[in-house]
Amino acid sequence: MAGVGSEKIFENDKVIVWNFTLAPGEETPIHTHEHSYMWYAIQGAPLQVFDENGKDLGTLEVPTGAVYSLKLEDGFLEVISDIAKGVRVPATHKARNAGTTPYRELLVEYK
Repeated sequence: MAGVGSEKIFENDKVIVWNFTLAPGEETPIHTHEHSYMWYAIQGAPLQVFDENGKDLGTLEVPTGAVYSLKLEDGFLEVISDIAKGVRVPATHKARNAGTTPYRELLVEYK
C-alpha cells in the first residue's frame, strides 16, 4: 500500500510529517489513511478524489495557504476544519491534480 505522501520527512511517537507533491494531471496511487491528519497547502490546486473503484467523488478546491483538518472514523475521513467542513470521503482513495499548476502540501498524521 502506498504512503499518504510523496516523501516522509519526519516521524516520532506522536506524528508523521509528509511532503506531498502532484504535477498537473498526476494521480496518487490508491492509498489508505490510517490516522486522522491535517495539511497545509503550500501551492494549491483543485484535487479530484476517486474511491478505490475509480468512482469520481468530486473535486476539492484547495487554495494556497489553506489548512485542512480531517478526522478518521469508521473507514471515512471527515473534514472538520472550517474550509470544506463536513466533506466525507472513504479512507481508501486516490487523488488527481485537476489543475494546471503543480500542487504541494505538508501533511501531518496524528498517531
